[in-house]
This record gives sequence, structure tokens and C-alpha cells, in this order.
Amino acid sequence: RRFAAVDESGGQKKYGADGLSPFVREASREVLDQIRTIERMRRMELGTENGLPRAEDQFEVVDEIPIDGTRSAYQGVEGAYSHQAASEYFGRRADLVAVPTFESAFRAVVNKEVDYAVLPIENTTGGAVGDVLDLQMKYPCYTVAELDLPIRHALLGVPGSTPDQIDTVYSHPQGLLQCHNFLEAHPDWSQVPLSNTAASAKKVAAEGNPHHAAIASAFCGKLYGLQVLKHDITDRAGNTTRFIVLTSRKIRRWDAHKIRICFECRHTTGSLYRLLANFTFNRVNMTKIESRPLPGRNFEYRFFVEFEGRLSDTNVQNALRGIRAEASLFRLLGNF
Repeated sequence: RRFAAVDESGGQKKYGADGLSPFVREASREVLDQIRTIERMRRMELGTENGLPRAEDQFEVVDEIPIDGTRSAYQGVEGAYSHQAASEYFGRRADLVAVPTFESAFRAVVNKEVDYAVLPIENTTGGAVGDVLDLQMKYPCYTVAELDLPIRHALLGVPGSTPDQIDTVYSHPQGLLQCHNFLEAHPDWSQVPLSNTAASAKKVAAEGNPHHAAIASAFCGKLYGLQVLKHDITDRAGNTTRFIVLTSRKIRRWDAHKIRICFECRHTTGSLYRLLANFTFNRVNMTKIESRPLPGRNFEYRFFVEFEGRLSDTNVQNALRGIRAEASLFRLLGNF
């Protein structure tokens, strides 16, 4: 059956020489593209079944991520939230090393100066940490674990001080911003931004001034011998930062259930759609997708995707094989 397309003025457009309306012609192309896509995915499925190399063959499978006696880097200074995250994951089983920047943490891992790095990847209020995403493409590091750290800011002062004595508060600019409602109730307090929350606590501890306070974590306050004057002063309940644990080794736990990849696709109509169709056709549940601008290529992007599954799953293998074939650049960033 023929359908005539309707133009913007309400009139019907003429059929082409092939006797089809523009709408039917485009729909026919779409159907044929879908048939070709299904056929290509079936070929990949057969390839997996017949023993073609698989992504999980590159990864060593372990019962637990080995951390006893290792070294791990975190960005910031002692008492920072990154330090707290590293402490929660490694406990006393690894030596923790502070580094000044995210990139220095990646370099330390790649150069074998440390075995792991613990870095923030996203926050419930601030969104993705773009620098860490970009560095994952620059350095050959793989995610082996993740942990969620609730961000609970506290008002910290020297022992014996009280909230009534405070006239100056130090913190990272985000720390001050995230406690806006609490600080607004104290308009006479001077707010002084510093490089991070831990540096603020360290400054208050060093000065010993009962009129000065810091906004940081209770974990940080304990490290620097400060007293918690007020717990949980963050405006938004549930503020959480997700951290990832990176290593240069291609390892994964046997019970890993989440995969992260990155890819770039051709800047043509339907390329991203066809690439993402690999998840649908292989019944793989995609849980997250983010984009980052490509350096030197205006308004073009690379995509970071997380989805459920293990590298040993056949449907995951088929999806990865299809994505790799469609993408102009592809990186497997870990199974954790």
C-alpha cells in the first residue's frame, strides 16, 4: 500500500520515479538496515560459539582483588574524602599514598609506583567527574571495584570550642556551597574558601583558634584532633560520591557483574543508534551512558557506557563484538 507524504503547507508531495512516497522510501531503508543489522549480529554470535577470541580471555579471573601489602594512591591530602574512601576499601591491608592530582594518580599506577588508585567518578549533586573519565582513555588502567561514600559534612572546631564562638569558617568552595542553608543561618560568619576540606581542617587544627571552624568530614576531624561542633550540616540528604579502584593489571573478580566501556562512533546519521542496538539485540541491560567532548573536534563526543554482565557471558561477548565492529574507537575499561 502506498502512503503519500504531507508537506508543511498541508499539501501532498508527489511520488518519486519508483512509485514510493518519501515516507515509505525512508521506512523501507530502515527495515533493510534492521535486517542487515540482525544478520550481522547473528554472524558475530556464531563466531563466539565457534571459539573466536573473546574479551575475557585477556583478563585474569580471581576470587578476590589482591590488596594485602599493596600500595594505593588517592588524590588530595590526608583526611580528604578520597582518603576516607581509600581507607574504607583497603583498611589497613595496603599503604595509602597521597598524590596532588588525578593525573598523577594514573601515572603512579601505570609506572608501577603504586598498585591501585582510588578516584571519584561521579557525585549525586555534581554529576560525573569529567577529568577522571578523560584520563581513563589516556592511560591503560582498568576498574576492578567501586564504592559509594556518603558525603556528610560536619562543622569542626578545636577541642573546647562551641558554635557560639565561631566567626570564621574554612572549606573547599563546594563544601561551603553544599552547606549553604546551614551557613545562611549564621550570616555573621566569614566564609573562607581553601583548596580542599582536609586542608581547611588542618589549618584550623594548626591555628588552635576557638573562633575558627572547618567544614569537612568527621573522619577528617578525628585525624587532625578536632571536635565535631555540628554533625550532618549538608543541605541535601543522600549526597554521595562514587569512587572507583583502578589498576594497570587486567584482572576481574569471578563474580564481577558490571562492565564499563568507552567508544567513539562515526559522525554519521544513525551510527550511535546502530551501535547501541547491540545491547537491545543481545538483551544486555545498559545502566549508564555519558558523553565527553573530543579534544580538537568541535561538537563530537566519545561515550562512556556501563552495563550489567560478566565478560564470560555469551550475550555480553556478542554485544562487545558488535560494538567494537561499529565503533571508530573502542576501549574496555573493566569488569567489576
